[in-house]
Amino acid sequence: MDETPIAQADLPPFMDAAWLEAHRRNVVIADARWYLDGASGRSAYDGGHLPDAVFVDLDAWLSGDPGPHGLNPLPDPEVFASGMSSLGIGDDTAVVAYDDAGGVIAARLVWMLRASGHPAALLDGGMAAWTGPLETTPAKPIPATFTPVPWPGSRLAQLEDITAGPAGIIVDARNADRFDGTLQLPTDPQAGHIPGAVNVPCRENLSPHGRLRPIAEVRTAFARVGIDDAATVISYCGSGVTACHNLLALEHAGLGQGRLYAGGWSEYGAGPGRRAELG
Repeated sequence: MDETPIAQADLPPFMDAAWLEAHRRNVVIADARWYLDGASGRSAYDGGHLPDAVFVDLDAWLSGDPGPHGLNPLPDPEVFASGMSSLGIGDDTAVVAYDDAGGVIAARLVWMLRASGHPAALLDGGMAAWTGPLETTPAKPIPATFTPVPWPGSRLAQLEDITAGPAGIIVDARNADRFDGTLQLPTDPQAGHIPGAVNVPCRENLSPHGRLRPIAEVRTAFARVGIDDAATVISYCGSGVTACHNLLALEHAGLGQGRLYAGGWSEYGAGPGRRAELG
C-alpha cells in the first residue's frame, strides 16, 4: 500500500467509499454527525462508526460560542487547531469526513480544512455508502501538530457584505419551506430569507440515495439561479453549517470557490430592523 501523503490538490471535495477503502491508511476518517434538534452526535458515534474514525464535535471544535454573530460562528483558529491536533489531524493529514445526512453536516469540517489549506473531502453518500462493518470502540488518536492559521478573508463574507448589497449572488442553502417562510424553526429568529437571495437547497444536491448528483445536474441547478461561476457566490444557511455543502458542490463541479457567510440567518435575521423577504 502506497502511504505517500495526499496533497490538497489531489483530493477533490467528494470521494467515494471505494477510494476510501483503498486509501484508509493514508487518511484520518472523521465522523462529524451533529443534529439541529439537539440529539447527540457523540452517542450516534458510540453506537457505531466507520473503522478507526475519530469523532469531531461540531460544537466544541468547529464553532465559536453562540451570540450576536450567529449560532455557529467560526471558532478561533487556535480552537480549531487544538481540536484537530487532539484527533490526530496534523498539518499534512488528509481527512475524509462523513455524517448520516449525505454530508450536509460534515461539509462544515471539510470546508474549514480546505479553506485553511488542508486536504479534505466528504465521503460521497455519507455513512450509508459504507458497506463494511462498523465499530463501537472509540478511536485513540495520537496527537499531531496542526498549526493555526487565520481564516482566509477571501473565502468569507461578513454581515457588512450582506447589508451593503454585494456584487454577486447570495445563495440560501436551507430547504425551500424555510427560505420562503412557510416554516420557521425554533432556531430561526424570524421567518423568511435575506432580501434578494436565491434558494439552492443543499439537500437537493443529493440523489435519493444520498450521493452527490452528477456534475452536469449540479451545474444545472446552480445555472437556474444565474450561477455559472462561484466567484460571485456568497453561501449561507441557518448558521453556516449546511451552506458549506453548496460551496463544496460548486467547487466539485468545476465552478470555483465561493464565500461562506457563517453568521447566516441566525445572525442576519436577529438584527433589529433587518427586513426578511418571504416567498
